[in-house]
Amino acid sequence: MSSILKYFRRPRKATGRDKEGHEQEQGGDAISEMQYSCIKDRCAQICFPVPFQEPSNAVPQAKATSTRISRSNFVKSTMDSIFPNTHFTDHESVPPLAEAFSNFIAIYPQYGETQQADEIRNSEYYHLARHVCFDYYGFSLFSHAQMHSALASSSTNPLVSGLLQPPFFNVSYKSASLKSQVQPNDQDSVLESAIRTRIMHFLNILDGEYSMVYTANRTTAFRLLAESYPFQETKGLLSVYDYESEAMIAMEESAQRKGAKVMSASFSWPSFRIHSGRLMEKLRMRRRKKRGLFVFPLQSRITGARYPYLWMTMAKEHGWQVVLDACCLAPKDLDTLGLSLIQPDFIICSFFKVFGENPSGFAGLLVKNSSIESLESSMIARSIGIVSLVPARKLSQLTDDYSGTDSDTHSFRHQFEEADVENSSSFSGPIPGQIYSSSLSNNMIREGASAEKQKQVMISEQGESSKAQHEKEETSDGIEEIASEHSMPAEKTASNGGANKSLEVLCRGLDHADSLGLLLISTRLRCITNWLVTALMKLQHPHSESGHSLVRIYGPRVKFDRAPALAFNVFDWKGDKIEPALVQKLADRSNISLSCGFLNNIWFSKEYEAEKDKVLERRGNERVVVNRRKENSDMGINVINASLSFLTNFEDAYRLWIFIAKFLDADFVEKERWRYIALNQKMIEV
Repeated sequence: MSSILKYFRRPRKATGRDKEGHEQEQGGDAISEMQYSCIKDRCAQICFPVPFQEPSNAVPQAKATSTRISRSNFVKSTMDSIFPNTHFTDHESVPPLAEAFSNFIAIYPQYGETQQADEIRNSEYYHLARHVCFDYYGFSLFSHAQMHSALASSSTNPLVSGLLQPPFFNVSYKSASLKSQVQPNDQDSVLESAIRTRIMHFLNILDGEYSMVYTANRTTAFRLLAESYPFQETKGLLSVYDYESEAMIAMEESAQRKGAKVMSASFSWPSFRIHSGRLMEKLRMRRRKKRGLFVFPLQSRITGARYPYLWMTMAKEHGWQVVLDACCLAPKDLDTLGLSLIQPDFIICSFFKVFGENPSGFAGLLVKNSSIESLESSMIARSIGIVSLVPARKLSQLTDDYSGTDSDTHSFRHQFEEADVENSSSFSGPIPGQIYSSSLSNNMIREGASAEKQKQVMISEQGESSKAQHEKEETSDGIEEIASEHSMPAEKTASNGGANKSLEVLCRGLDHADSLGLLLISTRLRCITNWLVTALMKLQHPHSESGHSLVRIYGPRVKFDRAPALAFNVFDWKGDKIEPALVQKLADRSNISLSCGFLNNIWFSKEYEAEKDKVLERRGNERVVVNRRKENSDMGINVINASLSFLTNFEDAYRLWIFIAKFLDADFVEKERWRYIALNQKMIEV
C-alpha cells in the first residue's frame, strides 16, 4: 500500500526548487487532504480485501520503512557509485567494456543472479550479438533458434499436405463483429485454440474470465473496440498517455464520430508524473451511471514512468469501464496482485514472432465475459481487422535467406504498417526478405478486398432497417474469409480438428519469460536501465561555458521502480537539439535500433512557465491528424526512445552509451555524412 500512496503527495509549502525538478504545491501530483484520505482508505481495501486492523506490534510499519530505505539506498548507490565525480567530455575517454562491466557488477551484485537470462540469450537468440534492439515492445512468441530449427526440419521433410506446423503461421482477415466473436462458439481452428490457450496461461488469466479475439495489430484492436462500443450512449473516452499513440488516435477518431467527448490526462513538467488533481476531476465530471471507456497503460512506453493500479479502481468506482493497454509491459508484469483484484473490462496486448528478427504477428483483444453485453454490433467493425491464424501453406515462402537483411523490404514494411507504428518508431531487423514480400503482397490483396467490402458495408449500413436484422445476418452468414488463398487451409484445419487434436504449439519465447519470472526480469532491467540513465547524464560537452550536457532525459531518471524505457534527446555544444530522426538513422548504421516518439499532454506549473516556449515544438513529421481534441495537440517534444527487453544485456546498454558519446565530437555528424557520401560514390563506381 505504501508503494501506491507514495505516488500521491500531501500538499506542502513551497521550499524552493527541487533538485530533481519535481513540482511544488502547484504541481500536478499535489492533492487535497480529503482526496489523500479517500485514496488511503481505498488503497487499504485494494491491498487488503478483508477488513484491515492495525496490529498491536509495528512489524508491518517496520517492513514498509525497510522497503523505503532499501529503495532509497538503491538510488543513492546508483548516483554515487557510477563514475563518481566524473564527466566524460571526449568519446575516447570512456572506459572500455570490461572495466565498465566490472564497475557495474560491483554496484549491482544482484545482476549476477540473472545469469540464466544470458544463457537463454546465448543459446536461443544468438543473432542479438550482431544487432542491438531497443525498438521492440510486446511479447515474443518464438525464439530465433526455434524458428531456424523448424525451418531446417521443414526443408528436409515437408508435409504432404503442404501445410507447415507452428511456429509458422499466417493471418487471414475475416468479416465478423467483435461481439459475435467473443460469444461462446466453436469457430476456432486447432491452431488458434492452442495459441490462445498458451497466451491465456502466459498472461495468468483463468479460463472463463475473458474471451479473446485476434486482430491484425495494436491499432486495429483499438479501432475495433471503439467501433464496437456504444459511445453514443456513454459519451466519454478518457486516456492516460504522455506520448502520441497512433492506436489511441484511431480510437479517438472513432469515438468522436459517435459523439463521444474525448479527454486525456495531463503530465506535469518536468517529472512527467500524472497531474492527479486534473485526472480526478475528469473521472468525476461526467454524471452518468456509465461514463465510457478509461484507457490506461500502467506505464509509459516512451518515458518509462509507471502509474499505480489504483487509477483503474478509482475509474471503476466512478462508473467507467477500464481498458488496460498491456502492449508496452515487460513480460510477467501482469503477474501482480493488482490485476487479479481489479480485472479490467478489456485488455489489449501485442505479440510478435521473434525478438530482434521478425516483428510480424498479431494483437490480442481480451474482453471480460461480464462486459460482453456492453458491446454493440457494428457493420463498420465487421471490416476492421479481426483475423484468423492459419498454417503457412507454401514452403517456398520460407527461403534460405530467412536470416538475411533486406533494406528494401524493411522500407516496404514501414510503408504498409505505418498505422501500427508509434510515430517513427521502427522494428529492428534483419527482416526475412522473401517471406515478408510474399506475405506483404498477400496482405495488399486482402486489404484491397477489405477496403472494397468496407465501402459496401457503409452503403448497406445506411439502408439497414434494424440492429436485429444485422445480428441475424451475422449468425446466419457465419465468418467470411476475405483472403481466398488461406480460406482452404483454415477450413481444412478447422474441419479436421479431430485428426489434429494432439497439436501443441511450443512458444519458446513465452516459455523463456515464464522460466525467468517477474522478480528476475525486474531485477535485471532495473539494474541496466538505471545504469544507462546515469551513464548518459555523465556525458558533457567540453569547453562549454554553460556546462551543456550532451543528453537530456525526459521523465523519471534514477528510480527503483521505473519502467525499462527512456526518452532522451542529444544536444550539440551550442545547446541546440540534434534531430531525433538523424540520431536514429546514425544509430542504425552502427547496428543499434532506436525509435522516435512525440511527448504531449504536458502541463507546466507557474514555476516552469518560462520553460514552456523553449521546450515545446511542433510534431516532427508532416502527417496531419484531423479531429484532434485540442488546439495545441500538435505541440510537444520529439524524442528518441530506447525500450529494453528481458533479453537486453549490459553490453547492449554499453554500446548505446558509446554511440551517444560520439556526439561529443562536434564534427561527428558532418563526418558521418561525408563518409557515407563517399561510400555511395564508391558503390556507384563499382
